[in-house]
Amino acid sequence: MGDPKKRRKQFQRPRKSFQKERIEQERNLKKIYGLKNKRELFRAETIVREKRAIARKLLALTLETRLKREKELLDSLKRIGVLQGNPTLEDVLVLTPEAMLERRLQTIVWRKGLANTPSQARQFIVHGHIKVNGKKLDKPSYLVLASEENTIGWYGSEMMFEKKKAPLRKGKTKQEEAQAELRKEFEEAKPVEKDEAKEQKGKKEQVKQKEE
Repeated sequence: MGDPKKRRKQFQRPRKSFQKERIEQERNLKKIYGLKNKRELFRAETIVREKRAIARKLLALTLETRLKREKELLDSLKRIGVLQGNPTLEDVLVLTPEAMLERRLQTIVWRKGLANTPSQARQFIVHGHIKVNGKKLDKPSYLVLASEENTIGWYGSEMMFEKKKAPLRKGKTKQEEAQAELRKEFEEAKPVEKDEAKEQKGKKEQVKQKEE
């Protein structure tokens, strides 16, 4: 037998090891998503970093050369549910590690209400209680495809536990933020329009009184 095959490193560590803000952010994400260690977070960051790098390279190409490769990149991200609708390369450039963490089997099991906490979801998966596409899957880090999300369920008998509603994902998409801003501007403009209408109505009444 030859030498055992050396496994390819699946993540990159941060260049600067000691940054207070980054360390606190990593600690919060690790707690929110029930990650076993920071390596799982580093994997998500590495995937997003690679996708953004590809998007930047594509933007530098000519339009004809870019179209085919752009579609391949966007389709791959839509396949795992990170992007939806009709995304563009600009949507890829603003991706965050949280987008990948949301597609982990562990997170989706929690969001679907099959577990009360991410840690509990991890335990159910590792112990072989969760299936995807009818097959048992015991990898919490598995990135669930958009087509597989509705096939997630119990493998064998359902686990009995006091169910609690999983919290919704915090934060808004760029489109939702833009819509919120437009809605706010519209609501702020409403009282101004009402005041102007009242003033015009009052002026008309004054003119009528003078004529009488």
